[in-house]
Amino acid sequence: MTPNRPDAVLAMSPASAEMILHPTVLARLQGLTRLAPAIVTDFHDPAHTAALARAELLFTCWGCPVLDASALDRMPRLRAVVHAAGTVRGHITDDVWHRDIAVTTAADANAVPVAEYTVAAVLAAGKRIGAVARIERDRAFDRERWQQYFPTWGNYRTTVGIVGASRIGRRVIELLRPFDLDVLVADPYLTRAPAGSRLADLDELAATAHVVSLHAPELPTTRHMFDRRRLALMPDGATLVNTARGALVDTRALTDELASGRLHAVLDVTDPEPLPRDHPLRSLPNVLLTPHIAGSFGNELERMAHAAADEVERHTRGQPFRGAVRPEDLAHSA
Repeated sequence: MTPNRPDAVLAMSPASAEMILHPTVLARLQGLTRLAPAIVTDFHDPAHTAALARAELLFTCWGCPVLDASALDRMPRLRAVVHAAGTVRGHITDDVWHRDIAVTTAADANAVPVAEYTVAAVLAAGKRIGAVARIERDRAFDRERWQQYFPTWGNYRTTVGIVGASRIGRRVIELLRPFDLDVLVADPYLTRAPAGSRLADLDELAATAHVVSLHAPELPTTRHMFDRRRLALMPDGATLVNTARGALVDTRALTDELASGRLHAVLDVTDPEPLPRDHPLRSLPNVLLTPHIAGSFGNELERMAHAAADEVERHTRGQPFRGAVRPEDLAHSA
């Protein structure tokens, strides 16, 4: 099939454009489409009226304006939205589906660094790397008495609990397979566990796992899924890893558990985000806090952008999207 070159518009924040539009990506888009020169940050800006009226494809990223009915009215020829990032919840509305516009996302590519971060956090948690580094910084670590510091540390036959068999959760399970770990997975939509894991009830997982890693979407049903009761189920010395959404965890309850010294945590997301500067989670010795950097950053952004450009190429060839998003997917995904 001979490729066509659809009229296309970039829609994202200036900061996103600077990060995502690597020269090689921009060159690909210019070769695949008739790309409008301006980056749209407001669909109602009169300066973009002509370009939007011609647009058959939107190439979006973080900061894309909301695609509601009034915005879509200005794009009567729009047939596809290609999102060069993860979730589309911020800009895709029901009006998009009602107009039969195809949507795709680079979420699979963005899942790669999140899963890598998670595996690193799981293995580091087992070795108590953060706590050991702080002890070594403050005073010499007494190797002859190491067992007294952390009697349960190590990664041999420890149990890791994966909450949510999302694309990230599944990739984490896959990446953990070479290690001598027992992996549990809890997900209400699963009927069979992915290879390398076994199904568990969420409470069983919380009460059993030495490390619990969250990969569920933020939905009304998942808000504070790790509340005071479920956090109390976790064994003494267990670690909670959250690279998903801060609202999955009751921050006050988690802070109390961590302040007591009973649990450990690796938190890439929090609720609120960011935390206030004087929040105790910023200073507790058993907390590793990072500023929502598990997803694509630095040179990882190029992978994500090229994945989105691959989707544009499929569209020009009349091929189905590989990362297509359907409205029913958003009921149980990020």
